[in-house]
Amino acid sequence: MANLVIERVIAAPPETVFAWLTEPTNLTAAPLAVRARWAAGTDGPGVGAVREVFAVGLWAREEIIAFDPPHRYDYRITKSIPAIDHQDGSVTLTPVDGGTHVRWVSEYTHPASGGGAVMEALTSRLLPGSFEAILDACTESLT
Repeated sequence: MANLVIERVIAAPPETVFAWLTEPTNLTAAPLAVRARWAAGTDGPGVGAVREVFAVGLWAREEIIAFDPPHRYDYRITKSIPAIDHQDGSVTLTPVDGGTHVRWVSEYTHPASGGGAVMEALTSRLLPGSFEAILDACTESLT
C-alpha cells in the first residue's frame, strides 16, 4: 500500500486556500494532468460531488465523501484507469501564524489487474511530485 503525506504552509487564510484546492481545474497544475473538471451532474464542491481528472496514463473519478469548509475535505477514487483501490484521500487545513498548514494524505494500492506492484512503484514516485506541484501553484496563485 502506498501512503502519501504532503505538508505545506501557504501564506493565505484557510478559506482562500480551501476554495482554491476544491476547484478541480487547479489540479491541472500537476505535471501530467491535462484536464480536471466537475463530472456531469455536479455543480460544485460538497459531499457527493464528483470530479474527473484526466492525466497522461490516468483517468480517475473522485467523489467527495466529507466536506467541512474551510477545514477539511475527504475524497475517494471510485473509478479509474488503470485500476486503483483508494482507501483514503484527505486534505486538512489548519490556521497557523503566517497562513494555513495543508496536510494532504492519500492511501491506495493497485490491484493485479491494474498493474499491481509495478504501478504502485511508479505512482508512489510520481504522485508526491504532482501533489507538491499543485500546492506550489496554490502558493503562487494566492501569495
